[in-house]
Amino acid sequence: MKACVDIGGTKVAVGLAPPGTGPRALQARRAEPTAKAGPPGALAAQVLRMLDAACAEAGVARADLRAVGVAACGPFALQGGAVELVTPNICGGLAEPGTGPANHWTSAPLQAPLAEALGPGVVLAVENDAVAALRAERLWGALRGVRNAAYVTWSTGIGVGLCVDGHVLRGKAGNAGHAGHSFASDGPAWALCGCGNQGDVESLAAGGSMQRLHGRDAGALIGAAQAGDPVARAAVAQACRVLGRMLYNLVVALDLERISLGGAVLLHHAPYLLPQLRAEVEGRLPALTRGVGIVPAGLGLAVGDYAPLALVEALAGSH
Repeated sequence: MKACVDIGGTKVAVGLAPPGTGPRALQARRAEPTAKAGPPGALAAQVLRMLDAACAEAGVARADLRAVGVAACGPFALQGGAVELVTPNICGGLAEPGTGPANHWTSAPLQAPLAEALGPGVVLAVENDAVAALRAERLWGALRGVRNAAYVTWSTGIGVGLCVDGHVLRGKAGNAGHAGHSFASDGPAWALCGCGNQGDVESLAAGGSMQRLHGRDAGALIGAAQAGDPVARAAVAQACRVLGRMLYNLVVALDLERISLGGAVLLHHAPYLLPQLRAEVEGRLPALTRGVGIVPAGLGLAVGDYAPLALVEALAGSH
């Protein structure tokens, strides 16, 4: 049995993957709101408790697990070579006032406590969730066989995983791909990201930012735009312009062939949003953008399950 853990700013999901290869339904799957109260170790303790519950349901012991893959929202910091989360939407001590949780955490230990509890017999991989999703899309989704590609999630936040010349980019602490925190404009004072940036892509286009900027959640805002509301249409068009230009920047900086787009905001409204995003890439500097595919994630909304599975498949020698 292999365990898959998906840690986001909103929820933690855990499931067990039966022996075999390729994408498949997880067993004993469960999800809970992400722990953000108590000591900083509360998040790792939550993951272990949920793993134990999943194992009990499946009739196996934690020690019987072959590998555990953890796809977690970033950014990461390394402490003694082990990943800790320094994520403003989990660690309130890092967030700007009014944008993060009520705790005072400045980091959340993750890899070290998990490795200690799992023991040396269980292989553990911790990866940025967008990078893990990129791996899944390259194994089973819309990026199979593509050597120069990106996975971009448009959800509560904006995450990016990058692959160039067949090599997945990780960076010095596993943070390569945080293009959502690249600057898009000087930004008005109210366009404030939880990381402290004013006017970055996430502050202007992420699902969570839409609520703060326009007083409606992303789904309601996009629905109103599709229904013809001129204010909503302008707001969504601006978000697409910002995110689409980020996609263009990735294409021309890394000479990409294809970008796979996931996340609830995008996938629930793909027919409306994709043409607007493509318009920001296609036709500009054709020498670099001609033929580049901007496509929905091949794994759809299940990419969150398959992202940690892609990590453990590689660890266990399946790929």
